[in-house]
Amino acid sequence: MGHGDEIVIADANFPASTMGPTVVRADGIGAPSILEAILAHMPLDTFVDEAAWRMEVVGDPTAVPAVCVKFQSLVKKLAGDFEVMPIERFAFYERARSAAYIVATTEFQLYGNIILKKGSFGPGNSSPLIATEDFQIGLDIPNL
Repeated sequence: MGHGDEIVIADANFPASTMGPTVVRADGIGAPSILEAILAHMPLDTFVDEAAWRMEVVGDPTAVPAVCVKFQSLVKKLAGDFEVMPIERFAFYERARSAAYIVATTEFQLYGNIILKKGSFGPGNSSPLIATEDFQIGLDIPNL
């Protein structure tokens, strides 16, 4: 994924296989666990006003399901001061159609869906997988 690409973490009810993007199966794993794993290695986009979205509850757009409260907590803890914004169900589906990937989980809590917009790595915002003070990938590559 590149800067600005989006990834969907979807619950067990989400129609992942008919959306279009590549589906990554995460059977037996809940959405909050996948969110935590992704945010441990992927920054959110700081160049936009919104970088994380959750699906609104149909018929009650002000409701915030417990799984979405957990999403917000993990985003704040791992990505910083981002608000997980609600988005209407069909608008969420439409946005998901243009994602880079959909991670299909076995999350059984209703509305356990979130979309993340990837940020960029750089000084002060690097992944634990990329180390060295010069921000070079930690691989031994011979000089050619």
